[in-house]
Amino acid sequence: MTVRNGIAAIALVVLAAGCGSRESEAPPAARDQQSGSSAATASALPDRITITEGAGLTPEGVEYDTKGERFLVGSISRGTVFVVGTDGSLTPFAEDAELRSTVGIEVDEERNRLLVANSDASAFGGQSAGQAKLGIFDLGSGSRIAMIDLAAAGPKDAKSHFANDLTVGSDGSVYVTDTMARVVYRVDSDNNVSVFLPPDFAGDQQPALNGIVFHPSGFLLIADMRGGQIYKVPVDDPKKATAVKLSEPVTGADGLVLHPNGNLIVVRNDDSRSIVALSSTDDWETATVAARGTASGQATTAAIVGEDVYVVYPFFGDQQAQPYIERIPLQ
Repeated sequence: MTVRNGIAAIALVVLAAGCGSRESEAPPAARDQQSGSSAATASALPDRITITEGAGLTPEGVEYDTKGERFLVGSISRGTVFVVGTDGSLTPFAEDAELRSTVGIEVDEERNRLLVANSDASAFGGQSAGQAKLGIFDLGSGSRIAMIDLAAAGPKDAKSHFANDLTVGSDGSVYVTDTMARVVYRVDSDNNVSVFLPPDFAGDQQPALNGIVFHPSGFLLIADMRGGQIYKVPVDDPKKATAVKLSEPVTGADGLVLHPNGNLIVVRNDDSRSIVALSSTDDWETATVAARGTASGQATTAAIVGEDVYVVYPFFGDQQAQPYIERIPLQ
């Protein structure tokens, strides 16, 4: 969908709710163990998991916890992060009074953390200025570790905020996109916040920053949902940000995730309903489409289980529909 349609759809979610009540690189041995374990798990998972009690949930984000062998989803309408069973059952996992609209979520297995982009979707309906917060929760218990106000770091002239997606670097720093303020925040290991990428980093382009992943080579890959571009940003020198030269634009790019084979999985939630695997042979100076898949609806982001790609369908604007998680073959 277009950015404009996305805003309208999320606004409907907010109104309905109101009327009702990228990971750090593991050592080779660890990677092999994780890959073998998750591959075995993937073979046992169904191709589609319908969230049986998920009407009105609006899960924009999904992650797979390899150690816990479970899917986790957020909720734009409820705020809570839930565990989704293979039978579609829904169990609250991370609950907190400050969680308004959970958007992107990230499992940081190395540090036993669940990272949550905590927003307020009412900003899309003009009912508030929104918020941009980072929630940090214990991956084992779901208990709160910290809730960090990102917007307090700036920019001062931002009229609204929406923390959208996030990723964790090799040193434990967390990077969060704020789509409305058009910035990327950095939260270091001591939970200090700074504006890592300012609104004018791309000149006059004014990209709609959305999905973000950390690449083990030391840079971020960030999706511009509006322009169909992917930006490469070195974590040690963000002023050297460049646009990756793509073989074709990926308009509507929402969620990003790195596949074990090195490809970048891009979930497009525009009318194409396509899932694209981008490949690069020059450290992401350029990239070409290596494989494609087609979603059965409007998907937002993906989780990797073994070698398999699973996407989530939140059903923006349809509070009666049951959201689901689905495996997408790429060819």
